Amino acid sequence: MPRWVDDAIWWQVHPLSFTGAERAALPPGELRHRLPHLQRWLDHLLALGCNGLALGPVFASGTHGYDTVDHFRIDPRLGDDGDLDALLAAARQRGIRVLLDGVFNHVGRDHPAFRAVVEQGPGAPTADWFRLHWPERWTPGTAPGADVFEGHDLLVELDHSSPAVADLVTRVMTHWLDRGADGWRLDAAYAVPPSFWAGVLPAVRAAHPDAYVVGEVIHGDYPRIVAEGGLDSVTQYELWQAVWHGIAERNLFELAWSLQRHGEFLRSFVPWTFVGNHDVTRIASAVGDPRHLPHALAVLLTVGGTPAVWSGDEHAFTGVKEHRAGGDDAVRPPFPPDPTGLSPLGTPTFALHQELIGVRRRHRWLHTAAPEQVHVANEQLVYSVAGDGQRLLVALNLADTTARVPAPGAGAVLAGGATVGRGDAELPAHGWAVLDSRA
Repeated sequence: MPRWVDDAIWWQVHPLSFTGAERAALPPGELRHRLPHLQRWLDHLLALGCNGLALGPVFASGTHGYDTVDHFRIDPRLGDDGDLDALLAAARQRGIRVLLDGVFNHVGRDHPAFRAVVEQGPGAPTADWFRLHWPERWTPGTAPGADVFEGHDLLVELDHSSPAVADLVTRVMTHWLDRGADGWRLDAAYAVPPSFWAGVLPAVRAAHPDAYVVGEVIHGDYPRIVAEGGLDSVTQYELWQAVWHGIAERNLFELAWSLQRHGEFLRSFVPWTFVGNHDVTRIASAVGDPRHLPHALAVLLTVGGTPAVWSGDEHAFTGVKEHRAGGDDAVRPPFPPDPTGLSPLGTPTFALHQELIGVRRRHRWLHTAAPEQVHVANEQLVYSVAGDGQRLLVALNLADTTARVPAPGAGAVLAGGATVGRGDAELPAHGWAVLDSRA
């Protein structure tokens, strides 16, 4: 993994929704210059304490960005190459790294490679890009049956055993790294054989050894996928689930168990950690009680990982993901033209992010720190993290009453609030704290 990632904290954006783009592709020849909208938010990212911009899909697509029709062209709803070049340059001037979203498991039905199959039949030069099922009597213009992604008929899966597909992905990844991107998020990487990435990434890394590559993996054997695929990291959905669900249900045994698993993962790779993203219910909604949002953020920013903040979470945006057409709208709202348009009601949550990111910045070793359980009950959890000769304690209380918890060696309160005793600490109702520790 490139060393610069040791200090990376990402601000994640879905550009099409963030900029208020149209739901469907523009008519041919039309263009909207919306990427400059994102440039006006780069200083907000820095003020938060982040130093990375993780972009959702920016390439030409039919609707939401994940039905790609041209991997080498910026979506006209967002702009053109010049707009992306300007965004990359503005980020680089501020020391901000930029991650692109690579949708390489599937393409939209309007992708030229699939259109060629429909028009030319089994003899099309791109027929081996897909897993196709031809009717007995095919006629030009008749779409064959095709494997699709998770039942979404508009998302035609690529055949990752095809050398042509491997060549396409290699060229796309290298092309945009050449243009100035710093790495890739691999969408739906869990649906792609790790052997495919193992075949593609060496050529990409030969040209760009400092590129960071993280795969979207919801379930599965995380360490095996990282090792066999040659990835730097994968998304830590297990921890995300335990954070919000354990807090919402006031069952911190669930979170404690997941933190133990997380520590095991850290022995072989550093996971991409998060408490919100473009595909899930906002963390401010998921935890249920708004008094417990700080607890989720404290976990995110005090355990090993490469953390990402979903745009809007830093201002306590709410929104529930629904499994229906348009079900992402609540978690992917358009943003105002610049940060001055944000409601002041979110300012305390922004300050909370700054406080906790500040703790992380002052303890760089947290990037690889495995949590060790000190105390767990349904509504209380204390864990320690250590590195570089230092140690911190993180204490959480979800109860409606004060709680006294073990805190061996606890010293100064670095974030949150607690009364420190000899070997223990008292947390207020719904309180939390990050404590320096001498033990």
